[in-house]
This record gives sequence, structure tokens and C-alpha cells, in this order.
Amino acid sequence: MSQSMLNMYISFAGMAFLLVAIGLILLARYKLTGWLAGIISFFAYIALILGSLIILYIVFSGPTG
Repeated sequence: MSQSMLNMYISFAGMAFLLVAIGLILLARYKLTGWLAGIISFFAYIALILGSLIILYIVFSGPTG
């Protein structure tokens, strides 16, 4: 597998983490209350940070030709 294809799959994982974060944050804010909302929000923000770091890595790694 080439480096370009590997970067593509890694970026898909980053986008998936960002989508999961969006869904979990919306779920926690509008459907859940109490300690369960806090736990779901914690995992959502972890997914947001992880997805953002993956996308930053892909963007700043440059072209792979």
C-alpha cells in the first residue's frame, strides 16, 4: 500500500472521529441529562481532539506524490 493511500485511510478515520464527536455532543446536550450527559460529553470531546489531531497530521505532513 502506498503512502498516499495510507494517508487517505488515516484521514477517513479522522473524519469519522469528528462525525462521532458531533453526534455525541448533540446527544448529550439535547437528549441526556445528569451524569450520563457528562460522561458522553467527555467521550465526545476526546473524539473531537483525536480527530482534530489526525486531520492536522494529515494536512501538515504535506504531499506524498
